[in-house]
Amino acid sequence: MSHGARVIRTGVSSGGSPAPPAASSSASSAAGSDAELMDGAYFRSCAGMLKVAQMISLLIGFISVNNSAWTDYSAYSYFQIVTMCDLIMILFFYIIHIFRIYRKLTCVSWPLAEFLHYLIGTILLLIASIVAAAKSYNLTGLVAGATFGFLATILCVLSMWSSYKVSCITQSTSKYH
Repeated sequence: MSHGARVIRTGVSSGGSPAPPAASSSASSAAGSDAELMDGAYFRSCAGMLKVAQMISLLIGFISVNNSAWTDYSAYSYFQIVTMCDLIMILFFYIIHIFRIYRKLTCVSWPLAEFLHYLIGTILLLIASIVAAAKSYNLTGLVAGATFGFLATILCVLSMWSSYKVSCITQSTSKYH
């Protein structure tokens, strides 16, 4: 069963003959982009914008709950802890991608680590949002916090699916090629 040809880009040269002069300038510009400190393309990528949307919705949910009168201390403190931990972890992975740290620390399977983070974080965020919505008693700030928690959950499911495609499906199909 053939899945088509796949091209895997690596930063390693094959050590072949030098490139012709016309291609040399494009090769040097590509090497220069690898030497840059930040990955500007990740800012505009779908995954980068999705992480920013997740962080914004988590922050708005946290602020909404934090500035409201609480009806149940344990429910909303749990919601705040989950949203802040999830926000910090998403920011961590965002920085990993922006500064290309995954290229330096190859001992970690970054797609798998990101998938596991999204799996656990999304489940905890869904539980926290359900509990927050159930305990809100129609107070607008608490309802808004729970709503942004559900929005962040949906965005995290999208990221989890893309992480799953990268970490599990791509690696399993590359074994057969």
